[in-house]
Amino acid sequence: MTDIPRPGRPAVLGQNQYGKAENRVVRITRNGATHHIKDLNVSVALSGDMDEVHYSGSNATVLPTDTTKHTVFAFAKEYGIESAEQFGIHLARHFVTSQEPIHRARVRVEEYAWERIGTSGAREAEHSFVRKGQETRLTQVTYDGDTWEVVSGLKDLVVMNSTDSEFRGYVKDEYTTLPEAYDRILATEVSARWRFNWTGDAQEAPDWETSYEETRRHLLQAFAETYSFSLQQTLYRMGARIIDHRGEIDEVRFSLPNRHHFLVDLEPFGLENDNEVYLAADRPYGLIEATVLRDGREARIPADLTNL
Repeated sequence: MTDIPRPGRPAVLGQNQYGKAENRVVRITRNGATHHIKDLNVSVALSGDMDEVHYSGSNATVLPTDTTKHTVFAFAKEYGIESAEQFGIHLARHFVTSQEPIHRARVRVEEYAWERIGTSGAREAEHSFVRKGQETRLTQVTYDGDTWEVVSGLKDLVVMNSTDSEFRGYVKDEYTTLPEAYDRILATEVSARWRFNWTGDAQEAPDWETSYEETRRHLLQAFAETYSFSLQQTLYRMGARIIDHRGEIDEVRFSLPNRHHFLVDLEPFGLENDNEVYLAADRPYGLIEATVLRDGREARIPADLTNL
């Protein structure tokens, strides 16, 4: 029989979790003839007293991942989906409080937006939708029975300023060939996460839907209104505006790939390129990442946003 490692021997079990990932749930709310859609991708990860299932294969403390999947769909019916955050809170609380071996639940949610199709007939517009392609909304809810943490955000939000951007005065060495730019395109694909200071049921929760819309609005306004000398400067202005205007948020972390646009040399064809024709280069790209915090608070959002 194969010897099973136990604590105290050279090989011991470290941090672990399990659950059901990417449960695709669509909830239709019918308000008479007018329908509303919430379209989510929900991933649940649970941790707690799970040593024996790893050491001996005993499933005595294991809630099947199939059960977590069913819970997602049942809760979509029972509670509805008011917001991605609130739905994640319902699920996390349920798993931690209903199953003694489970000490911590992490629920990650991607939300895909839909908008109504405008038609000549009002009735058709009430239940006809087209998928928005602007960005994916995100949230992660973590609960350990005592402490809540809610981190929301977005990804795939592509933005561009066609002017009001420069890049000059930088360090130059023997390998530098990039010409200084006094009028350039600034474009990026925003990946952002923001951490709420909401700590649980004793504190009034933010209006999650309004918070998302307003945070996104401030982010975009800061991008549009900043005369940029660097993408780093623009990043900071975006984060600072969110912190200044949204009191429920203590930390914002950005990952901004610089979507480079290079002026095409048209002189060989006898043509002048007066900041009109560009080559959009998808790779390699500069990658700018930073966290903007409320003064006196500590950073807690992981640096690697792809794992959030």
